[in-house]
Amino acid sequence: MTGDSPFDNSGTETGADGIRRYTGLPRNVVAMLQSTVEQYPERTAAVELAGRSMTYAQLWDGARRVAGGLRDAGVKQGDRVAVQLPNGIDWLLAFWGAHLAGGVVVPMNTRLAEAETEFILADAGAAYVVRPGEPLPDGEPGELPDPAHGDVAALFYTSGTTGRPKGAMTTHENFLTTVESVIRCRELPREPDQATLISVPLFHVTGCNSQMMTQAALGGTSVIMPRFDAASFLRAIPEHRITLLTSVPTIYELVLRHPDFATTDVSSVRVLSYGGAPIAPELVHRLLTAFPQARLGNGFGLSETSALATFLPHEYALDHADAVGFATPVNDLRIDHPDARGVGELLVRGPNVVAGYWNDPVRTAETFVDGWLHTGDLARIDDGRIDDGRIDGIVRIVDRAKDMINRGGENVYSVEVENVLAAHPDVLEVAVVGVPDPVMGEKVGAVVLPRPGVPAETLVPDLIAFARGQLADFKVPQFVRVLEGPLPRNAGGKVLKSPLRGAEGWVAVPR
Repeated sequence: MTGDSPFDNSGTETGADGIRRYTGLPRNVVAMLQSTVEQYPERTAAVELAGRSMTYAQLWDGARRVAGGLRDAGVKQGDRVAVQLPNGIDWLLAFWGAHLAGGVVVPMNTRLAEAETEFILADAGAAYVVRPGEPLPDGEPGELPDPAHGDVAALFYTSGTTGRPKGAMTTHENFLTTVESVIRCRELPREPDQATLISVPLFHVTGCNSQMMTQAALGGTSVIMPRFDAASFLRAIPEHRITLLTSVPTIYELVLRHPDFATTDVSSVRVLSYGGAPIAPELVHRLLTAFPQARLGNGFGLSETSALATFLPHEYALDHADAVGFATPVNDLRIDHPDARGVGELLVRGPNVVAGYWNDPVRTAETFVDGWLHTGDLARIDDGRIDDGRIDGIVRIVDRAKDMINRGGENVYSVEVENVLAAHPDVLEVAVVGVPDPVMGEKVGAVVLPRPGVPAETLVPDLIAFARGQLADFKVPQFVRVLEGPLPRNAGGKVLKSPLRGAEGWVAVPR
């Protein structure tokens, strides 16, 4: 171990570029899955709640037929294959089939508005789109591809502060590194006798990389929820002997509040991790009591870090509930231009950091500088020490430099919503901020100054209908406040959002 880090960093080496890497990783994700299939062909790879299940041999055979169908449709090495399916076994078949065809997978957020979806498909230059309601591609299996560690394997699109989505170029090494970090930081047994319950979307790096990919490497079972429902979540734990839970705090809050929780056997759960949103210390305490056999932990990462960058292990979970933990064994951290409190922008370096943004050299150059990812999150590192030039300590995220709203683990960038609302003809000024919510953490709130003579009672419903036509449902404001005067601004003309966040008078929008 290095410095004060609690994680095992054996079997790592530092390259000429200064980046630490795990040694002995598979050649690529295809080789990773093939190794598991050869070792555990009859073990259950995936179960779809209230649906079918599939062994690793069946997953491999089915994915190879999907790959054959994609090749018959003209998909070539490096072509982008968009997967627009909901959570389920078909999603896994399409995901792995695209890899076995040598394609680059583009997991699509199924909650996006049509305009958002069309932008991503055009930006990615998708050669094939696997759509719901259509049969999966089917053909004779062909030769397996053998891409290199540095080849792009997937594009995970993430919203940007300008409102334009960015395709995070995830390489094979990014995937494989994340799998290894998850195993080490969560102290998972390197054996197949385990099952994870995937309650978050597979198009997110948490569901795909931290959960499904990790189980595929170990030979464990991915139990997939097509959609979240607290009662189904609880029934699945004893029914499928779930050993690993990973989700956002909002889902745990809803599960603990459900009346069936008191009678549910959760003794099989050995690891319970959370992330994607701040968690209340009180909720951590309740989770410790509710899952007494489980080790808890808080994970932090971005699409740009392929999921995990830091992790707060069980021993620190209660006393440091406001922290996101220590760097993984192969991640280096820096605080850029810290102030007097040690707070500055968090920078991350490591083999899990993506290769940049697809088709966007300008924002790639702005975000990835000299090998360091500029996260846009303001943080400090406490109780740390420098060992071999690296900082080891407990990371605390103290603010979001990008004015991002975290709605139950879904990231909503205020500028993206503001750009849509500002296009409404009756809106003179608008600012979007997070409104505190006990379950979701935050919800989207819009502060609007209407054009003279436009009454609030007609503007609000028109504005929300306007937004629903252009934004995914989770981005549409759930609270609106109509002003009689201009938005507060500083001397430079920039809108001051702090007083807007703390103000009262929010009116809930009917859903």
